[in-house]
Amino acid sequence: MLRFMSDENFNGDLVRGLLLRNAELDIVRVQDSGLMGADDSQVLAWAADEGRLVLTHDRATLPNHAFRRVVQAETMAGVIVVNDRLPLAQVIDELLLIASCSEPVDWADRVLHLPL
Repeated sequence: MLRFMSDENFNGDLVRGLLLRNAELDIVRVQDSGLMGADDSQVLAWAADEGRLVLTHDRATLPNHAFRRVVQAETMAGVIVVNDRLPLAQVIDELLLIASCSEPVDWADRVLHLPL
């Protein structure tokens, strides 16, 4: 099963909605990991060590740090960039589909943008 980490600015309503729909979903918020205020590189490094895909709304900086990790041959569990203008229900449906139909190896060193 996939493991997720939501970054500091990820919509908390999405996290709550995901957990309401699937209470067994393994998702950690940056706020609960001791990384509050950490830069993108630190968040990605922690997520890689923990084998967690990062959920973010940050289209500007986090993907660049992710690609930099890949170029430097550093491990990266993956990043899912979620458009913050999408309806919550659509995002929840797509993330739950991803969680149920894929394995961690499918996301290593990848950046995906939602909507699919």
